[in-house]
Amino acid sequence: MVVILAGLLGVIGTALFLGEWLLGSMGWGVLHGILAFMAIAVAAGLMAAGVGGDRIARSLVVGVVIAIVVGVALGLEWPNQVYAAAGEAARLNVETADRPLVVGLLVGALIGVLVGFAAAIRVESGGGRVAAIAGLAIVGALVGAFGAITFGPQVGAAVGVTMGFLTLITLMGVDVARGGIDIDGLKERIYPSRTIDTGKETLEWLQKRMPPGIGS
Repeated sequence: MVVILAGLLGVIGTALFLGEWLLGSMGWGVLHGILAFMAIAVAAGLMAAGVGGDRIARSLVVGVVIAIVVGVALGLEWPNQVYAAAGEAARLNVETADRPLVVGLLVGALIGVLVGFAAAIRVESGGGRVAAIAGLAIVGALVGAFGAITFGPQVGAAVGVTMGFLTLITLMGVDVARGGIDIDGLKERIYPSRTIDTGKETLEWLQKRMPPGIGS
């Protein structure tokens, strides 16, 4: 028990230390530790259910790529700089400090509307189409505004790691939803058919060698 507690303290303490040292806050260490354990638990459950390691590896690679891209982009404040340059080129009648936010909202909303129109084609009801377009426009505006924030290297990297973990967990779930799980193979691994068959053979062997009137 003491060894287990020592191990837990080591893992938790390391996560907190790295969060404070590398990312500027122990809160990031707590969040990333939780997400890491969630990802490990989901991956372990999927492997136990017979999902191939290659499928999990693909999700992991995409998650790492997303983490690097988002971390670098937000850490170096590239979206903010792009929005500021676009606002200046368009000569928006907005204060210089507010231009990245306004442009981010507009660009994000526009992209959300375009994606909403593409998604609305698959929706049969008219009300559902309007809801899809409006919902994605709002989501796009929020994402655009989020990108306009000046995070700095530490917070940008922390957000990138968070997005990487969330992407990994989400992709593993989507992959299982699409590819499914081999239920028959899972039953074959869990159900001790070989042990039961061996037990039956042993019982039959014993019954044949018992004197008459003994056993069943």
